[in-house]
Amino acid sequence: MNAAFTTGKELQKMDPVFGQLSFDDHEQIVFCNDKDTGLKAIIGIHNSVMGPALGGTRMFNYANEWDALNDVLRLSRGMTFKSAITGLNIGGGKAVIIGDAKTQKTPELMRKFGEFVHSLSGRYITAEDVGMETADMDLVRDVTPYVTGISESRGGAGNPSPITAYGVYLGMKAAAKQQFGSDVLSGKKVLVQGIGHVGESLVEYLSKEGAIVTIADINEEKLSEVSSKYQAQIYRGEDVYTADVDIYAPCAMGATINNDTVYKINAKVIAGAANNQLADENVHGAILQERGILYAPDFLINAGGIINVYAELAHYGKEEIMRKTENIYNTTLEIFDFATANNLTTHHAALTIAQNRINQRKIENSIK
Repeated sequence: MNAAFTTGKELQKMDPVFGQLSFDDHEQIVFCNDKDTGLKAIIGIHNSVMGPALGGTRMFNYANEWDALNDVLRLSRGMTFKSAITGLNIGGGKAVIIGDAKTQKTPELMRKFGEFVHSLSGRYITAEDVGMETADMDLVRDVTPYVTGISESRGGAGNPSPITAYGVYLGMKAAAKQQFGSDVLSGKKVLVQGIGHVGESLVEYLSKEGAIVTIADINEEKLSEVSSKYQAQIYRGEDVYTADVDIYAPCAMGATINNDTVYKINAKVIAGAANNQLADENVHGAILQERGILYAPDFLINAGGIINVYAELAHYGKEEIMRKTENIYNTTLEIFDFATANNLTTHHAALTIAQNRINQRKIENSIK
């Protein structure tokens, strides 16, 4: 008699949400659909122990609904740990809208999405992410107060991208200090993969310090523009991961460190703005460590954006935004020390410290 085996894809169909590793005990997942505007969105609330779930909305033309669901699960989980490691009193959430932001995003679609956000009564607070602009958050604000990252003219903190890039830059400097003995980036060869809002701002910081910057992106027009503006080199090789650089900065979509790339990387430091850079945080984090490549945990060093939009909820100004963002440098060094002392990968060291803070808050909440 032949034994029957169930494939991974069949398991996904049988347990499409609760059975996934990326589900990781999410509290709530909301599927949003509106025929009139064409809105198809998913909101993920991972954890609200520290406070209401705050996280941006990403609009992306996903290949299928499974990819969209998996992305929102991974992103919202990352927000939980990002806020906790940064010391913010908010939980983790995220939203994705399925569609092409350039051709399918309309004011009506954004307002309808805002109505779905409002229906959660503040359990989830949105902000901008890939495919979104400050103007889109202003449209959401027309129908709900549960949105951050609105324009300064409407009382918001404005575009979070420059602050996100500044935090990544400081995290990169901390990683350089750990790996090379100095946080000076002048003369260091840095490859920035993805030059959207955050990536371009990072290129500006690096160029001003005198780093030798190489850029890579699928948008040729943007490559030419940024190259000319900051005198950055454009990567023209066949495989960006094999580039001869000191620092690799992934600033586009996640999971660029995977089975196909992890052994190709020549850089000695990985420090970028993309979320969920490790396709498998257990496997690929360990391989990087074995290869002597220092990984600056993405959810730590890209936290400048959440610090910026959280200011709207906590009612602090630009000075405090910059102080909290500048502290990313110190926290990154502390994570490296903790990882070494406890024989952990840098990613797991950051996760451990963040989880400890969540556990402590859970105890405090149960006592009240």
